[in-house]
Amino acid sequence: MGAVMLQGTGSDVGKSVLVAGICRLLTNRGMTVRPFKPQNMSNNAAVTLDGGEIGRAQALQALACRVSPHVDMNPVLLKPQSDKSAQVIVHGKVHDTGNASYFRSQKKQLLEAVLASYGRLSDEADIVIVEGAGSPAEINLRAGDIANMGFARAANVPVVLIGDIDRGGVIASIVGTKAVIDSEDAAMIRGFLINKFRGDVSLFDDGYHAIADRTGWDGLGVIPWLPMIHKLPAEDAVVLQQPERATDAVIEIAVLMLSRIANFDDFDPLRLEPQVRLQMVPPGEPIPASASLIIIPGTKATIADLNFLRAQGWDIDIAAHVRRGGHVLGICGGYQMLGRTIADPDGIEGAAETVDGLGLLPVDTVLTSSKTLTNIAGKSIADDQIFGGYEIHVGDTHVQIGNAESQPMLRLNDGREDGRVSSDGRISGCYIHGLFDAAAQRQTWLARLGAVSNGEEQGAVVDEALDELANALEEFVDIERLLMIAGVRV
Repeated sequence: MGAVMLQGTGSDVGKSVLVAGICRLLTNRGMTVRPFKPQNMSNNAAVTLDGGEIGRAQALQALACRVSPHVDMNPVLLKPQSDKSAQVIVHGKVHDTGNASYFRSQKKQLLEAVLASYGRLSDEADIVIVEGAGSPAEINLRAGDIANMGFARAANVPVVLIGDIDRGGVIASIVGTKAVIDSEDAAMIRGFLINKFRGDVSLFDDGYHAIADRTGWDGLGVIPWLPMIHKLPAEDAVVLQQPERATDAVIEIAVLMLSRIANFDDFDPLRLEPQVRLQMVPPGEPIPASASLIIIPGTKATIADLNFLRAQGWDIDIAAHVRRGGHVLGICGGYQMLGRTIADPDGIEGAAETVDGLGLLPVDTVLTSSKTLTNIAGKSIADDQIFGGYEIHVGDTHVQIGNAESQPMLRLNDGREDGRVSSDGRISGCYIHGLFDAAAQRQTWLARLGAVSNGEEQGAVVDEALDELANALEEFVDIERLLMIAGVRV
């Protein structure tokens, strides 16, 4: 068994995507490959077959390996729910809620959980591709680290460092990492990769050699800006700040960028539709009056983000949009916000309280300590179109029996009904993430708004992009040297 860990000089340098691409590349070569991230911090979570949750990036990496996601692939997941605290998920289940001092005090126990998961994956794989988090140069966090060098040294896994040349300063970021980290940590790094290069790669030859000379690490390649990456789900919310690509759009769909937005890859299929302009509405900006559909997405903290929504004045914009005859969709926490009330009697999200929702659907929600985690499939009731997706939420939402103001939205394969649709069909809400992945379901939504869909299944789009990424990495990365570093015979 071999292993190698990809760490970065910072966040959003491409670690998650490169791990996915290498996983698919080696899987295509016939190897048994497993992805692993010791600790992730993200509100983008996926549901595993055994009813746990892990980061969605690790779910993508599992797909790249052509295996089902498993809780061992991301044994510790931190889900921020305020500026100073996060829900702690260990082996797929809620373990606790803590702040920075909590994590430092729990380092030993969390590291034990991480190493146990890594050991199980190692036993079943030819090679494990490990993803770091943030940067090892954050030496102020080194004492309690289990995500980067803390794990690498505990498990004796060699490291390849990734630098992002697109953001500038890549020579200083890589050489500077070696300068600031502990010498024993630096000894774990065996090579480096340059990512996101635009233009003539030969122009960087001198810089590439300068990094190798100053660090003593092997250069494993310069990876250009790869166009297929925009088809893959992004883990870091920084992607939401980037401009949408230009299209010949005929409709506009506005998604509210809540402060604790979760599972925003729900909207990737819409982003890829040529006739759709997907507008992520940032805080402080009004919702475009030109939008045909407003989507209130999932969130880690429903009541806090409902207050946030109102603070932006978006409740006023939504009310005006509805008066104009526009459509509104709420997903998960967004569905809860569309209702009449949200009650938190046990203080799950903070103070025990009951707040008024937006009042657009005749439902009431009670937040509960238990979390629903399940993969699900079914059909939309109005048009009988199939969908597949997953539920990941706290809270039960109920409609008053006999209420004629709305109808159920979805019928699940297990016989349950989910969500509600207003009597005029313009206000909808449900708990299902991944609703737009199915081509038929997405076609129906877009036709209702006046657009024609590309008709592509999102799963097929992602799988094809992974193969394209793997082929590109075969060309630009010294995979044989990477395998030698990982301890795999080539």
